[in-house]
Amino acid sequence: MKISVCGKGGSGKSALTTLLANQAVSRGLGVLVVDSDESNSGLFKMLGFENPPVPLMELLGGKKKLKEKMRHTNILAESHLSSKDIPPPHLISRNGLMLVSIGKILQALEGCACPMGVLSREFLKKLRLGENEIAIVDMEAGVEHFGRGIDEGIDRVLLVVEPSFESIVLAAKIKGIAAGMNRAVSAVLNKIDSEKIAHKLESELKTRDIEVIGIVPNDPLVFEACLEGRTLGGGEAFNAAGKILGNLLSENRDTD
Repeated sequence: MKISVCGKGGSGKSALTTLLANQAVSRGLGVLVVDSDESNSGLFKMLGFENPPVPLMELLGGKKKLKEKMRHTNILAESHLSSKDIPPPHLISRNGLMLVSIGKILQALEGCACPMGVLSREFLKKLRLGENEIAIVDMEAGVEHFGRGIDEGIDRVLLVVEPSFESIVLAAKIKGIAAGMNRAVSAVLNKIDSEKIAHKLESELKTRDIEVIGIVPNDPLVFEACLEGRTLGGGEAFNAAGKILGNLLSENRDTD
């Protein structure tokens, strides 16, 4: 199963990606985390790695070469890819947890991120997962990844919704766009301080036909770990992520 984690900027996509990945590893699953956000640079630290992987874009010769290859039908020569096909240092791993990065914007006047979007789309469409292996994709903020077709290679869209009107409106927009691609969408409420807030958010999403499959509390352990660049594990948020992962895996088995 390939899971896209998306939502508005600052909603906690990278944190939830990390919590889900660590929960999956604790269950004995192989986990490939795909960093598809060209602006956020801290995911590798959250996952407990000292250094980030060399972007897959560099495997193809960098942004300039990638732009040239975009003129062709396929920018990746292989018809299918697995985690075993990605050489280090483009894939880093520890204890069943693997991380790849598509590419990053690193300097001023570098140009648009379209080449990285094309690479993300093709990589995810060609990615084949092994038995007891899942992929969790940390998407860029907003909806542009849908416009680029990146979510064509995704099995499940997981919306991160924080307590804000903007987050609710974006969730409704993503729901509509994903429906046009026949992709199942579920929401996770994040940074929740009270049952009252959770109930209100859930009610607002229900009127927009968005199912909530989990609630992640506003856990100070997550805040401290993100501030200090440490991996996320333990605490209320970690336990909540375990329930969310359980729901996703259960629904996937039912679909199969």
